[in-house]
Amino acid sequence: MPKIATDPISPWFEICEELDEYIGIRFGRVSPGATDPDWMFVRHTDFDGIGGFAELLRRRGAVIPKLPQIKHPSEPSWQWLMRFSPKLLRPRRKVQWGKIERGTEQGSSKSAPPQAVAWHVFDEHETTQIRRACRKNAFTVNSFLVKHLTKAVRPFLKDEASVVPWMIPTNMRGKVERERDTANFTSYVSINVASFETVHDIHDQIYGALSRGEHWANWYSYAASSPLPRWAKKLMLVRDLAMSQWHIGSFSNLGDWDAEKKIAQSDCEGSWLFAPPVLRCQLLGAGCVTFQNRLSLTIQAHPDLTNSSSVPREWIRNWVKEIEIDLASILPETTPSSPHWG
Repeated sequence: MPKIATDPISPWFEICEELDEYIGIRFGRVSPGATDPDWMFVRHTDFDGIGGFAELLRRRGAVIPKLPQIKHPSEPSWQWLMRFSPKLLRPRRKVQWGKIERGTEQGSSKSAPPQAVAWHVFDEHETTQIRRACRKNAFTVNSFLVKHLTKAVRPFLKDEASVVPWMIPTNMRGKVERERDTANFTSYVSINVASFETVHDIHDQIYGALSRGEHWANWYSYAASSPLPRWAKKLMLVRDLAMSQWHIGSFSNLGDWDAEKKIAQSDCEGSWLFAPPVLRCQLLGAGCVTFQNRLSLTIQAHPDLTNSSSVPREWIRNWVKEIEIDLASILPETTPSSPHWG
């Protein structure tokens, strides 16, 4: 197992901060009986999503002995980067957004948390139904959610038939060692979702990218960039050259936490929310986490796109609607849960 002596990811987020980007990972907790979340943020220079969530739970007294590990069997090697290099040289193709309500400019500093955010929590029954539907059809919950997320945002694109490119973060724990288990272990793969693609197509895309070692190629590309001076990294970020391709946004799922409900601390009770940061190079951040068998969806938008929460609220409504329509076709006995969103 390789020992990464220095973090190849954090310097890039530090430079994002210098460019007036807000790099806080968004978490929220909806206490039992409450209707609005208490929002909290951890810097992406210090944590990734899994590490940040574990840190917040541990601060509240939860015992989490081991964090989720990477499941894909591919092993680390610089050869993945060499095989992947031709893709890094391809031109960036951006998807154009349509006309979107901008919202108020008041308090819209890019160095502050995004104002445009919305969320939804499924109850335990519907979370179970989503899992059942995915098992029945032999695809992952991630693939299922990405399909319906993409359909939810298509009406906001200039061309609804556009191929939509997503960043899918990948947890590298178990194959990479760091100084602490909550540090930044994130790499990513990219997928491009066409309007006609099925959930199985998206599933095959994600696992095809992992089988080609794209998560390793991206990890080693950042490691190889470590000697670059800060001005060069800043220039790459400004010109959208710091990632393997342009993305409309990122979709990140922190997975399933405490399914057996062993975490009983009162400060941990309720529903938890999560969303990855948004940047000028990817204006939308969609996050999911399942805590004590309740799946939550959260979407936020970069202020360059909108400061109006009505936009992500419509994305969330569309997303949930598409999920429920598909559930009803796969599991006809399914009944929608009561809405719990903001």
